[in-house]
Amino acid sequence: MKYNIIRYNTIDSTNKEAKRQIPSRQEGTVIISEEQTHGKGRLGRSWTSPKGKGIWMSIILEPEIPMDHMMGITSIGAAGVSMALDDMDIPSKIKWPNDIVVDGKKVCGILTEVVQELNGSFYAIMGIGINVNQDIVDFPEELHSKASSLKIIKGCEIDRELLLMNVLRRLRKLYLKFKLEGDISQSLKICRDNSIVIGREIYLIRGKEIKKGKALDLNMKGELVVEFDTGIEEISSGEVSIRAIDGYI
Repeated sequence: MKYNIIRYNTIDSTNKEAKRQIPSRQEGTVIISEEQTHGKGRLGRSWTSPKGKGIWMSIILEPEIPMDHMMGITSIGAAGVSMALDDMDIPSKIKWPNDIVVDGKKVCGILTEVVQELNGSFYAIMGIGINVNQDIVDFPEELHSKASSLKIIKGCEIDRELLLMNVLRRLRKLYLKFKLEGDISQSLKICRDNSIVIGREIYLIRGKEIKKGKALDLNMKGELVVEFDTGIEEISSGEVSIRAIDGYI
């Protein structure tokens, strides 16, 4: 897979633009913008994307896999970003299914959306937002306890272009292993080894329903295996959120 990088100064959402470009673009197209005016995360949440301070990008993928395995794409994204941060001596943790956490605060979110064309082809749009060089004033006050940037945590400016290239390099290797060989084991191992969820008591939130359980593992689809009083369940991300009982994750 060869990357075709398309850069914008300002855009509404890189995921939205990737969807608009699917008919004319091949797999490996990367939409990057210096700023998003309507960036979004999971469950319809907004994503603050100030100009020139983060990495806001989306990648068009055509994995040719069953729909019920599409969640593995997010695991590949999380593993790739985590490895890229390690390359820059920034240890990170992964909160299932799509958050990267450094020093206890969220610095990256991944939003994977599946698009079906009229010809029946399925595409996955992997959106990645990384808080790189924001200052504390760039975050809404209500997020100060939960979100941060690499600059705030490290105390210095981070080379955005170097981090971008590291992320794309790591993602390509993991993704092609998945697409060509059907092997997602390396990505899942990275997600397990760096998980901030597995082994912890959690609340699983689905709409108005809240269930207490213990996160045990990830299965080969990237689903979270949770033990409840009623038995063990395999949870797909969908419209689900999780919270730790003993603090923010």
